[in-house]
Amino acid sequence: MSLLIVFPVFLLALLAWRRIRRRSLSDIRGPPVPSRLLGHEKLVRHMEQVGDLEFQWVREFGPTWLAKGCYGEDNLWTADPKALQYVFHTSGYRYSKRVVAIEITKLFTGQGILSTSADDHQRHRKIMNPAFGAAQLRTFLPVFRRSAARLSQKWKDQLQSSSTSEGGTLNISRMLARMTLDVIGEVAFDDRLGALDDKENELAKAFDSLFLDSLLHPPSWDLLFKALWPYLPASVLSLIKYLPTKEYKRFRDYLHTAFRTGKGLIEQKASGTEKGSKDIMSILVQSNQSEDVRFRLSETEMLSQIATLLVAGHDTTASSLTWLLYELAKHPEDQQKIRDEIAAARARVEARHDDDFTPADLDAMTFTNAAIKESLRLHPIVPTLAREAEEDDVLPLSVPIETKSGKIITEIPIPKGTPIIASICTYNRLESVWGEDAAEWNPMRFLDNNKERTTVGVFANLMTFSAGIRGCIGWRFAVLEMQAVLTELIETFDFRFPEGVEIVRLNAGLMIPMVRGKMEEGAQVPLHISVLR
Repeated sequence: MSLLIVFPVFLLALLAWRRIRRRSLSDIRGPPVPSRLLGHEKLVRHMEQVGDLEFQWVREFGPTWLAKGCYGEDNLWTADPKALQYVFHTSGYRYSKRVVAIEITKLFTGQGILSTSADDHQRHRKIMNPAFGAAQLRTFLPVFRRSAARLSQKWKDQLQSSSTSEGGTLNISRMLARMTLDVIGEVAFDDRLGALDDKENELAKAFDSLFLDSLLHPPSWDLLFKALWPYLPASVLSLIKYLPTKEYKRFRDYLHTAFRTGKGLIEQKASGTEKGSKDIMSILVQSNQSEDVRFRLSETEMLSQIATLLVAGHDTTASSLTWLLYELAKHPEDQQKIRDEIAAARARVEARHDDDFTPADLDAMTFTNAAIKESLRLHPIVPTLAREAEEDDVLPLSVPIETKSGKIITEIPIPKGTPIIASICTYNRLESVWGEDAAEWNPMRFLDNNKERTTVGVFANLMTFSAGIRGCIGWRFAVLEMQAVLTELIETFDFRFPEGVEIVRLNAGLMIPMVRGKMEEGAQVPLHISVLR
């Protein structure tokens, strides 16, 4: 009975406090509010395709606008380059990750680098950095190439057994995900998972549709529940993972599987790792053991890094490769340019009597790399990032906006606690940054555009790998893997987009491709594939 009294009182106090705090943002324009309780939250999470609402709002209000979260919370959305640079670079740890984002991330990565606070984040990053240096990444290239060759052979076998000599249609997303899982197993843990060979593997099962089952189209009650998390004590938040609904159970099962796998790996590496071992986990164990005991990662933190590596090291890269092949299938002329570039590089490799491409060879394929950048621009796997102001501040803008009162402003006073929602998908398509054809596929923009830009992301001025002190630690790993796999596949196959198929971009935490009218079949991108050699 007391709860029935306390909750409405708390809710009224919360709404009143937000009404007082919102005054400094009240002049910022934004879309009309569809719901007093849900604000724009459900509208955004249930939009038909990732970015559709943001693309509409940026045309109407400019690259910075005000939207509502649950319970009337003011959310300042921005795709402005200078604002993003300020939040992610200049002021880094003064704009922290939001409680909801941290707690959701903990559900499937534990206490890893993705869910840590400022001091802990620096400690985690220092120990993990040696595993992601340029010299270390070069040793992974043969694994990337071998895994890509195994995928090629798998597709050849499938085409030979089920189609004519003219090729057939395959769902590329499923097998790319299995290949990248094998890659992360080998380079991170020196463990052959066998996912590509359909070997029974509990990790592969735990990953299957993990984000679709957990984060796609959340119900209203869940959005309202999560909006209360910042006001709950840590002791209560630690129990959220035990909730019996599908989302929490799927994440709990995955994390349990990852931790169980990780315990054996850590014991093996700690007792048997020799100096010079090249897999990521061995390097992490060595780096951790060499640290002052006060700064070492605990066993739970090390297990959490394993769960993090498995998610970030395979699912995101597989999705990025899927979107890249999707675009090249729709643009066969660019696919052929890449193929010609690969052939020229192959001739140089043979002329110097080497067996395969080096990282320098891959970096020298200018149009191939332009196509990779263009696909990452159009299809950022994480479409939004949320931060929260730790103190009162002033947010600078590179693109002035008009307020409700008609003023043109180039900066916005930000009260402490204000959520800043970075629209990655909108920034990556902002005409003021990428040109009038920003919504279109055009890899040449990365080769012949000398326009000066505000430096934002860690790679190609994109926000796809985030930016600043919390930028993706593994972005070089992901780019090298994409280079290695793409060159193998384009050298071996021709890809065409089948008629009558429409791919939609859905937001399930990650941007996931699905076929319109076949949503029940899960993530998929069917492409017509034929063998070239």
